[in-house]
Amino acid sequence: MSENRIIRLLKDYDYVVVFLLLVVASLVLMSRTSYYQSSKLIAWTNSVAGGWYSGVNSVGGYFGLKAENDRLAAENALLRAQMESSYISFSDKEFEVNDTVYLQRYSYTEARVIKNSWSQQNNYIMVGKGSRHGLEPDMAVISPDGIVGVVMSVSDNFATIMPVLHSDSRNSVRVKRTGISGSLVWDGLDYRYAQVVDVPTTHQFEAGDTIVTSGLAGDFPEGIAVGYVEEAEALSGSGFYKVKIRLATDFNKLDHVYIIHNRFRAEQDTLMAHTQKHLN
Repeated sequence: MSENRIIRLLKDYDYVVVFLLLVVASLVLMSRTSYYQSSKLIAWTNSVAGGWYSGVNSVGGYFGLKAENDRLAAENALLRAQMESSYISFSDKEFEVNDTVYLQRYSYTEARVIKNSWSQQNNYIMVGKGSRHGLEPDMAVISPDGIVGVVMSVSDNFATIMPVLHSDSRNSVRVKRTGISGSLVWDGLDYRYAQVVDVPTTHQFEAGDTIVTSGLAGDFPEGIAVGYVEEAEALSGSGFYKVKIRLATDFNKLDHVYIIHNRFRAEQDTLMAHTQKHLN
């Protein structure tokens, strides 16, 4: 800024400058001549400064939440991969020596939800990771609370998921308390609830029974939370129940998910295709 512009600026705002100088001079004289006024002035400046830094820290903390959530999600994915349910054991008996070898069956990739629907007949979810991150169609997807769905399609950096809130979704589940198996379906009415079908009426339910994944389909590990029994209705003449459950995952608040890679899936599919070929 040139010297002429500075002089012109001072002339335009001379009254404001003089007023501010007088205020500062008054505060300085008050703080020097009166202990009480001095203490009050210091207290006021500390209060203003404290409020300012508190506000700055609050704003900084808010913008830091996303990074912290992403870090925690990645850490949870690593911890899930270390759980006992993510491994499969093989016992080899040779020369009277038993040796159990544990091989990791499931690994987990965390992903952030970038699009989500839950109020339609056929809903979908999009996450910000794709084939570049190891994602493939038919991989199982869970949330920190329970089951979410299955990967439908992938691009380099994104993937779409068919959640359990879809008319074509069907997953193998069981009652944790009794071990009885059934199928999880959705009637398209309320994102908070789903139904378990194909459960014979010869078995009894209790309100609050926990429904978990069965592990029979080879996609979800066994024992992932699905939901909790609200009521069980015997379908007339069918010999089966229609069980209403409250889903463990709140799809309205879905933020992070975990995509599950079954390391033995290809081997299992190849074996099944070979078996069906011989059966036919």
